[in-house]
Amino acid sequence: MKKILISSDTTCDLPQSIIDKNEISLCPITILLGTEEHRDMIDIDANGVLEYVEKTNVLPKTAATGIYAYKEYFEKLLENNEQVIHFCISSKASSCYSNAVKAAEELKNVFVVDSYSLSSGQGIQLLEACDLLKEGKTAEEIIGEIEAKRDKSQISFVVDRLDFLYKGGRCSSVAMVASKVLKIHPSIAISDGALGVKKKYMGNMARCLTQYVKDIADENPNYDPKRCFITHSPSDRELVDLVADGVKNLFKFDEIIETTAGSTVTSHCGYNTIGVIFYNK
Repeated sequence: MKKILISSDTTCDLPQSIIDKNEISLCPITILLGTEEHRDMIDIDANGVLEYVEKTNVLPKTAATGIYAYKEYFEKLLENNEQVIHFCISSKASSCYSNAVKAAEELKNVFVVDSYSLSSGQGIQLLEACDLLKEGKTAEEIIGEIEAKRDKSQISFVVDRLDFLYKGGRCSSVAMVASKVLKIHPSIAISDGALGVKKKYMGNMARCLTQYVKDIADENPNYDPKRCFITHSPSDRELVDLVADGVKNLFKFDEIIETTAGSTVTSHCGYNTIGVIFYNK
């Protein structure tokens, strides 16, 4: 029996190889394609989301995991583990956290953490927790250290087109038309658990991404070199490589992890959404 198991909602967007290596357990959120329910990372992935939108012109919806589903999930994990630390997508973006807390109240040894983040902002916390676990830290110590570093994260993405944000009611028709005419690409950042537009870049996507990487390098001189994520929805390979080259030139990370954003980010932001995520000291 394992003493402590690290767990997360599938919104963490970690590569499968890292999930397997660190024995992380994932609880799939629900993706709704019309009236059909699909389990994230099991029945549907980011490419499936884009195919559905292209075919139907309808945006998928996401549904938070319910209290009963969390309870069943936690109970199964406790059969072979003494304690479970579960990381949820930000409580400001979903009711997953509140549902998981209510489920955990009925059980012993399940600790629920509000990541105040999503995608690789959540994933980087998971990997940090795995590192602390390998150091022999207790569940309380792991959670304490993760929560202390939570506001030191650089988490942002640049969105190519506003079509998905418009369909999801997150921008006006005027903003969408203006973005097409002026070639505006917003940078969306996570601050205090909430998403917001940080900056608006203008020009072709390659130019905007080059400036984006330079901006985050200028804004984060005291970065932690331990690891960095380059996270993207299904995207043009040359754009991903452009960001990767920029990160390698402007930063000195010990580890750079490229990962594909899952159904949640892709449902809201669409094709060619690319971001860089890391901790500051």
